[in-house]
Amino acid sequence: MEIKTKRLLLRPLRKGDEKSIVENINNLNVSKWLLVVPYPYKNKEALSWIKRNRAKWKRKKNEDYTFGIELKETEKVIGGIGIHQIDNFQKKAEVGYWLGEKYWNKGLGSESLNEIIKFGFRKLKLKRLEALVFVGNPSSGRLLEKFGFRNEGHKRKSARCKADGKIKDEYIYGLLKEDFKELKH
Repeated sequence: MEIKTKRLLLRPLRKGDEKSIVENINNLNVSKWLLVVPYPYKNKEALSWIKRNRAKWKRKKNEDYTFGIELKETEKVIGGIGIHQIDNFQKKAEVGYWLGEKYWNKGLGSESLNEIIKFGFRKLKLKRLEALVFVGNPSSGRLLEKFGFRNEGHKRKSARCKADGKIKDEYIYGLLKEDFKELKH
């Protein structure tokens, strides 16, 4: 499955993506905002992530959709985005995303998140999406709010970041299907 935007291709990860993944995520400015990404991030971690995600895509009942964010212009993966922990009974899931630092503030996060939200609500028929954001990462919160997500709470000392080992507070953001503000191109 692939999702195309003006500048991006959201697609399953594949062997060969590891070099560009490592180039973009092996940066403490990126990984310190992600729960399970180690720093330094090496080729073996990228290969393992690709392998795990390829296996998930092959399952009939998928509870996780992780896409590589490929910049069409370069045909390289510059980040990742997905819908995780899908609960089909409750009709809710969690969204997560990251971009390499040199791709920040170019509208690429908005472009990819818009499509993932549509995928969740339209294709997966979800009613609610959630996102966890480490306190101290206001740009991620602003990105979510752009689409109608609301900050619904503050979880104190709730997560230990693998990249820097620090225990961090998290904000929980929620978006109901009826509150989604779709980006118009």
